[in-house]
Amino acid sequence: MLYAYSLLQPSTAARVRTVFPILGSPAGLAAEATVCAMLLQTVARGDNLVLESPLRQ
Repeated sequence: MLYAYSLLQPSTAARVRTVFPILGSPAGLAAEATVCAMLLQTVARGDNLVLESPLRQ
């Protein structure tokens, strides 16, 4: 979640990935996909609209 919400600040997102190298592992990538899917559901309901593009990328 921390990484997903930091996507609007690329330098912060890069720092999060550096501090938590597990995000690049298979389990981390699966967790990232899950969080993105969950947040995209909130976008569909009208929340977190600014995150839609970064989440889809």
